[in-house]
Amino acid sequence: MIIAVDGPAASGKGTIASRLARHYGLPHLDTGLLYRAVGLGVARAGGDPASASDALAACGFADALLADPALKGEEAGRAASIVSAHPAVRAALLERQRAFARQPGGAVLDGRDIGTVIAPDADAKLFVTASPEVRAERRHREMVRLGLPGDQDAVLADIRARDERDSARSAAPLRQAEDAVLLDTSDMGIDAAVQRAIALVEARMGRGV
Repeated sequence: MIIAVDGPAASGKGTIASRLARHYGLPHLDTGLLYRAVGLGVARAGGDPASASDALAACGFADALLADPALKGEEAGRAASIVSAHPAVRAALLERQRAFARQPGGAVLDGRDIGTVIAPDADAKLFVTASPEVRAERRHREMVRLGLPGDQDAVLADIRARDERDSARSAAPLRQAEDAVLLDTSDMGIDAAVQRAIALVEARMGRGV
């Protein structure tokens, strides 16, 4: 069973995807970390994330980089949104993501183009969203918990700019797949959102909860 969970930054999609994976006993991939790793690699090499060649050169990162706490920072998030707009970067990471989705037994993947590009034939697709203000508050809370610097107003401005970049890019823009179910978590705690997500997946699979 392949479950695709898409949505904008800090919508709750990562936590929901992780909990769905645990519920169904499936491996989980946060595909956003791949782009954050590329963005962070560009920054550490002194490159420009807006340069397609600099971004492509950073695509061969080791898996160990995916565990780096710096990937959760705003610098990596901003760079990820920029490098992900390069078609060459998306192409370089495409097969890595598809191979994860195709593994025996299935998987849960979350990102921005899982249901539209990476796994268009996924058994269940969710599009998780929330208002920009709620998402900024969540992201800022996470940054405080991780001991990362950041002002909530600046986080909100960054989220709005990232939404615009992700939705307007020509390569695999952020959009809800036609057969994805919308889950707005603006007024939900995480436990309620996860239970709703499970119910939506079960309904998609033709099963009762």
